[in-house]
Amino acid sequence: VQLQASGGGLVQAGGSLRLSCAASGSILSINVMGWYRQAPGKQRELVADITSGGNTNYADSVKGRFTISRENANKNMVYLQMNSLKPEDTAVYYCNANEVRTALYTAVNLWGQGTQVTVSS
Repeated sequence: VQLQASGGGLVQAGGSLRLSCAASGSILSINVMGWYRQAPGKQRELVADITSGGNTNYADSVKGRFTISRENANKNMVYLQMNSLKPEDTAVYYCNANEVRTALYTAVNLWGQGTQVTVSS
């Protein structure tokens, strides 16, 4: 099972970006998918996550600006729409999948490669 993230880039403050993450492999289901970020010199932190049932959870710092979603037809895709971006949103963003069930095993806490988001002031 692999996670592939895309969509990062450089944007001015107030702008928008959309991150995408695709989980590949012989996946039967994924319980929770989410996005974390890590800024230089800081710990990795949760940005938002979403369950297979559509329940969402957001960091206080992004509420009202970011929206996480999963594709209805393919729940192995997760997106993060980021609006009204601020310089403090600058970080490497990581896709995460937890309780990934395959026919042979259940994997926990899988990470994709990071994608850089840079917001200029």
